[in-house]
Amino acid sequence: MKKNITIVGLLVIAVVAVMGIKKIKMGPSGQVGCANGVCTLPIPAGRPLSEDPHPAATVPAKKPLPELLELGSVTCIPCKVMAPILDELRKTFDGQLEVDFIDVWKNEEAGQQYGIRSIPTQIFFDADGNEIFRHEGFYPRDDIVAKWKELGVDLEASK
Repeated sequence: MKKNITIVGLLVIAVVAVMGIKKIKMGPSGQVGCANGVCTLPIPAGRPLSEDPHPAATVPAKKPLPELLELGSVTCIPCKVMAPILDELRKTFDGQLEVDFIDVWKNEEAGQQYGIRSIPTQIFFDADGNEIFRHEGFYPRDDIVAKWKELGVDLEASK
């Protein structure tokens, strides 16, 4: 019953967001909305994880790569703006960097697992899978590449 209420609640939030509610800052009452490139998202705590957002690969991986994981939603405006940036990074740095996206409105457990409170959130992982940096909100492409360099990962555009 609680799961159904949670799902209905998340669907209501998504519908309200799609219908044009913009620039509502998260206030003391816990309002949900988007402002300054960040969408707030209440994610209930205390539920067990039932799904691994990184399922085991069926084919052995060649070489572990650093990963940029964005947690957001396909209906969140700042997340929509980030989508072409992620696609471009995925193509430009193919073989050097994994770029993944998880929709936390469709996969609530992933939002809980990563402690997401606002979207989009970009998490940088080293090649061993350790989180090395986290950013909330819109993140320009050049800033992402500069952050990787700062973290010791020099990316070169694929030819």
